[in-house]
Amino acid sequence: MNARARLHTSGHPSTDGTVSWNDAQEFIARLNGREGGNRYRLPTEAEWEYAARAGTTTAYSFGDDEADLGLHAWHGEDFATGGTHPVGRKAPNPWGLHDIYGNAWEWVQDWFDPAYYASSPAVDPSGPRQGTKRVVRGGSWHATATSWRTAFRRDYDSDYRGISIGFRLLRTAG
Repeated sequence: MNARARLHTSGHPSTDGTVSWNDAQEFIARLNGREGGNRYRLPTEAEWEYAARAGTTTAYSFGDDEADLGLHAWHGEDFATGGTHPVGRKAPNPWGLHDIYGNAWEWVQDWFDPAYYASSPAVDPSGPRQGTKRVVRGGSWHATATSWRTAFRRDYDSDYRGISIGFRLLRTAG
């Protein structure tokens, strides 16, 4: 298993902050194999945003004022001095999820299509059926405040390993 795709012992999102979408898939396959089923996966973009919003309709789950971002996210650090931080040290969203904004971008299952949501189903869109790049959500420790709005998304190649990308698993019930 790729060592990058696990929680670091210091509580950081990953050992070195460089996890590709492919690495995440490998980790999930091994975890599902060990657990004896297919209970774990990456969330779709729609699932990620639903959990991140936590029932809110504002730019951030805590409101529209980016001045409050520091209470909820690690952000604004430069490449020379920055890095991921231990998880759970900032305020959670209304549903108790930590590190939705900042710290590390999070891979989701979907292909990237900049026009998909203009014509997608309004309820439970499943994402484009194909594409050339994958989606990350949530911003990171070094991005600007505009990268943390709940709706913000960006694309990367599935084998890209940036310095601030990780993932959050979804476990299906049953």
